[in-house]
Amino acid sequence: MPSLELTDFDADRQLLELSGTSLLIFTSIGCASCRWARRELPGMRLPVDRLCWVDAGNNGGLVERYEVFHLPSLFLVRDGQFFGSLQSALQESGLSAMLQQALARESEELP
Repeated sequence: MPSLELTDFDADRQLLELSGTSLLIFTSIGCASCRWARRELPGMRLPVDRLCWVDAGNNGGLVERYEVFHLPSLFLVRDGQFFGSLQSALQESGLSAMLQQALARESEELP
């Protein structure tokens, strides 16, 4: 699955311009769960077109705007529309179901 590294400087433009579904994941190098997510999520068969990674330690503007309080934090964006945060265990079946539920919600503008 394709992956992108996003920063405070390019995330808005990228997320607005990308077609399809993007799973936006905030991580940090010092977080064991984040390291696990970076290793395992790319191999999962998730109903998304790409994974978009944000290093929370280096991108405080995005962390503040998305109101990230714990890591890893996951958000869903499709065709420039924001479908909110995802509260799910990082397991393929549960995460896939949560992604489908999120896409059924009313979309919003990106934070």
